[in-house]
Amino acid sequence: MRYLTILLFFFCGFYLFGQQLTGKILDPLYQGLENAYIINLSNNKHTHTNEVGVFYLEGVAVNDSLQVSILGYEKKVIIATKNHINTGITIVLKTKVFELKELVLRKELDAMQTITKIDVSVNPVNNSQEILRKVPGLFIGQHAGGGKAEQIFLRGFDIDHGTDITLSVDGMPINMVSHAHGQGYSDLHFIIPETISKIDFGKGPYYANQGDFNTAGYVNFSTKKAIQENLISVGYGDFNSLRTLGMFNLLDATKDKNAYIAVEYIETDGAFESPQNFNRINIFGKYSAFLKGSDRISLTTSYFKSRWDASGQIPERAVQSGLISRFGAIDDTEGGFTSRTNVNLQFDKTISESSRLNANAFYSNYNFELFSNFTFFLEDPLNGDQIRQFETRDIFGANVQITDTKKYGNIEAKYTKGAGLRFDIVNDVELARTKNRRETLEQIQLGDINQTNAYAFFNSEFEIGKFKIAPALRFDYFNFLYNDALSDNFETLSKTKAIVNPKLNFLYTQHDNLQWFLKSGIGFHSNDARVVLQQNADKVLPRAYGVDFGNIYKPNKNIVLNTALWYLFSEEEFVYVGDAGIVEPSGKSRRFGLDFGIRYQILDWLFLDTDATYTDAKSLENIKGEDFIPLAPEVTVAGGIAITNLGKFSGGLRYRYLGDRAANEDNTIVAEGYFVTDLNLNYQVNQQLSLGVAIENLFDVEWNETQFATESRLQNEVTSVEEIHFTPGTPFFAKATLSYRF
Repeated sequence: MRYLTILLFFFCGFYLFGQQLTGKILDPLYQGLENAYIINLSNNKHTHTNEVGVFYLEGVAVNDSLQVSILGYEKKVIIATKNHINTGITIVLKTKVFELKELVLRKELDAMQTITKIDVSVNPVNNSQEILRKVPGLFIGQHAGGGKAEQIFLRGFDIDHGTDITLSVDGMPINMVSHAHGQGYSDLHFIIPETISKIDFGKGPYYANQGDFNTAGYVNFSTKKAIQENLISVGYGDFNSLRTLGMFNLLDATKDKNAYIAVEYIETDGAFESPQNFNRINIFGKYSAFLKGSDRISLTTSYFKSRWDASGQIPERAVQSGLISRFGAIDDTEGGFTSRTNVNLQFDKTISESSRLNANAFYSNYNFELFSNFTFFLEDPLNGDQIRQFETRDIFGANVQITDTKKYGNIEAKYTKGAGLRFDIVNDVELARTKNRRETLEQIQLGDINQTNAYAFFNSEFEIGKFKIAPALRFDYFNFLYNDALSDNFETLSKTKAIVNPKLNFLYTQHDNLQWFLKSGIGFHSNDARVVLQQNADKVLPRAYGVDFGNIYKPNKNIVLNTALWYLFSEEEFVYVGDAGIVEPSGKSRRFGLDFGIRYQILDWLFLDTDATYTDAKSLENIKGEDFIPLAPEVTVAGGIAITNLGKFSGGLRYRYLGDRAANEDNTIVAEGYFVTDLNLNYQVNQQLSLGVAIENLFDVEWNETQFATESRLQNEVTSVEEIHFTPGTPFFAKATLSYRF
């Protein structure tokens, strides 16, 4: 009898004091919700879901109340049963309008990503240019007919097309190493905005899972694994602008598998006197399935192709003299062609309750041809200075990381170990002097590049009370090979280089409404293989040393503020050389600045946001007064007001301001700032049909989207002139879109 009593007490205690509950949190499409917060209201024990929505919660007893919450979804309270504890639980949440009052600051090193998730929800991305603008403080500019990658500005960097920011989608790199137009060239136009589900970003070189180009920061886009409904959309606007989009479910949404396809076609002549004749086709498909339990596989394929004509960057003097208008051209034979085909296989596996594996393998085929003329008749008074840049490329790569969680008494630890490989085969990398896009006058560079990057990293996070400490280490290895086709003798130039960079981050969650962080780390970016091998560059992998200190503060239920003071030192600065279409090093630099942001939900349907930055960027190689970093932004402000679910209406008013900044080293040439306002308004006719109107540059201001201090000579000029050359920003532009969902 005594033993029976002990046995009964044991089993009763087992359920009375609780055990581990395994569960999965899903959205209405049965896709796992990452970072959903689960709390046992009976004992305050809590946890989060992983990448596929799985969670493990200790100390759950029968009849305990479990609350599940995540921004954008209705809260749900579940009473734990014996069956839940024995076999697990699956909870499907319903979507709802974002409410800022529900935001609680968890112990996450990158809580700003949650805030950006709100931004994307209340201000949906409508075109590929707006994708990057969702990163607070990041500005972009187009200067070649819409087909060329945008110029990027962030934290006092003129990043050109990607020299100092790491960009990727679903773990597949976007940056092109040793590119025909410049190191790090990043063309995001193959991404269809409506397929994006998440924007993961970080500023500074503080992240061990980010490598090459991660100096100013990184941005990783994740695409949807499923879509809720089919969509057909047709938009038409000024300048013969047309955009059509179709998104179709290939399988009915189930708990086990999903598949969909998206097709986008765009064409426009632009506001220029010489039509851009721009057109682009995007095809994207994704299949996702659960193999066993929470193990998941996803296969993504996409194809992108575009071609365009361009009016290029025009000199101020040509406009002021009346030779051409703001939308005219000196050489309207500029333009280009590009295409990209991608295959990406992703695999997520639960190794154990405390261990998870994420992996992907990818292949890209890429083609690029660009005709430009930056200096007109400076080098060749007879034929002009047009250049052609060309390449074909294959990229192979794979990434894998394993995340383990452990407990040491009251200390919670998380370890992430990762490794990967990227191999670029670049054929016929060419820089040539041409005439009218027809005749090759001289080949300046021509050859083949093989570039390999292998890496490994270890990141750890220790949660001790209100503190989180995250030390990390990253190792990168590079191999550069180049065969110069213009050399009389066949020779393979080669060089290898390795680098190790540490990171150390701290987080202090003072309470649910106030969080402090201190981030520090070393990043780097690779040099162009041709510079490394032909010019025997000293700094093959120049480092950048950074530190951030700031907070995220919620003074009341409807306002969130974020602030960061930061400093960054670079061993080598890259400067764009327009007449050659390449980049070259120019020594050490330092930057420091202040980032500030506010999110304010004024009413349930009215949302305000603003992000402002101030940056002081200087070269350390030049004397005072001649140490400005050309085109480095000093002051930026961007934000707007959004209306959501106001009856059948939604929309927003967006603005962006970029202040005046030095265009050359001694600030004698100034790139003028601008303030541009955009408007969009949508009306839901019925459950299936909606009508949208979008207006860019609402007040029709004259603004220069991109500007450069360039020395050039016009055909009738005896001597050259160095001054601002610019691409005019879009004038008043209206577009209407009709969308049908079924």
